[in-house]
Amino acid sequence: MDNVSLITLFVLSGFNETKDFQIVLFILSLLCYCVIVLVNVCVIVTIMLDKNLHEPMYILLCTFCMNGLYGTAGFYPKFLWDLLSPVHVISYSGCLVQALVMYSFASSDLSILAVMAYDRYVAICRPLEYHSVMSKQRVLKLVCFSWLTPFCVIGTNIYLTSRLKLCSQFIAKLFCVNWAIVKLACFPADTVVNGIVAYISIIIYIFHGVFIVWSYMYLIKTCVNSLENRKTFMQTCVPHLTAVLTFLVTIFFDLMNMRFSSRALPQIFQNFISIEFLVIPPIMNPLIYGFKLTKIRNRILAVFTLKSKY
Repeated sequence: MDNVSLITLFVLSGFNETKDFQIVLFILSLLCYCVIVLVNVCVIVTIMLDKNLHEPMYILLCTFCMNGLYGTAGFYPKFLWDLLSPVHVISYSGCLVQALVMYSFASSDLSILAVMAYDRYVAICRPLEYHSVMSKQRVLKLVCFSWLTPFCVIGTNIYLTSRLKLCSQFIAKLFCVNWAIVKLACFPADTVVNGIVAYISIIIYIFHGVFIVWSYMYLIKTCVNSLENRKTFMQTCVPHLTAVLTFLVTIFFDLMNMRFSSRALPQIFQNFISIEFLVIPPIMNPLIYGFKLTKIRNRILAVFTLKSKY
């Protein structure tokens, strides 16, 4: 057992299945990351520069896009480097940091979506109280809650993992996942607390998901009999609902793969499932909001139209 303290790096064995098409995968991944950065920065800059967009809904959207950049920055640079490298390793501390970034990003996304759902509920169901309820101070507090709470929850999980004695350095993933590290523990009995805290964390964010679903069901019920509310719902809530469904589906498949992965599934298929939430939502969300929300679409089109004249 003395050797367990000598583990200073992990081998990401998920890359073993990428050897035959590393260059193609590198080009596609680089293109994907460039698109993610471009579309998210475009939405962020548009909201920041236009004072007419300094409203709760757009501030939350800006936060959403910033979180997308945060999460993908924890994955793509290392992933692209590994695709060009003959050795796919990551340091022990680097692995823990990457696991923290990956899942604090995912948890923050769900928290921000929950706050967005609350914002739309107040805007449609309590319009006269909207500006007093969703004041700038409250929005700032909600944004801090959406970032700090997930960081603390996931940070607790990572801290518990850092205390485990590990007997292997091979992670069958493309990037570091907390539960994959936990499964390398020498003594399964030592991981009981990790499992309990992990399930508590999952339950916390299941409640986030339930709140989001309940909010939109209530909004749909409220908007059915009102033409004006129906129009507002279609313009502002449909993008939110699309983002929620995209996120929940990708996270669901990732959780199922992470917790119940089977060796019967090809490694390449497991790899694809594990990176879905780092590819689809970060690209789709800003595109959905950019095209569907009238103010953002008009502002972006105005900028491109002005540039084309010159």
